[in-house]
Amino acid sequence: MATGLKHELLPAQVANWGLPLAAIADIRKDPEMISGVMSPTLMGYSTIFMRFAWMVQPRNYLLFACHATNAAAQAVQCGRFVNYWHMGGREKAHPVSARIEDAAGTVKDAATDAAKQLKAV
Repeated sequence: MATGLKHELLPAQVANWGLPLAAIADIRKDPEMISGVMSPTLMGYSTIFMRFAWMVQPRNYLLFACHATNAAAQAVQCGRFVNYWHMGGREKAHPVSARIEDAAGTVKDAATDAAKQLKAV
């Protein structure tokens, strides 16, 4: 019967793959649901733990591969977020609703300006 630290940590190392597998599964989902804060945070987290897995002796290749996969998947998610919210992806995906939201913002700004002008009079 095999015992020891390596065999006790194996379930934790395998369970750690849930994070990158979830990120890979989310790549096909609507980019509107991507968090612009969480994806870069997870990418940074995985980058830090990639370095840890590489520097620890003996090197933990399974942990390194897990976090390299997660960092890559989160980088894809960050790119999708930027494309959708800042590079015109939302307008291409939802042309009518994007115009309505933009028009509503313009009307709201105009109403705010008009209210300020009335208060000034």
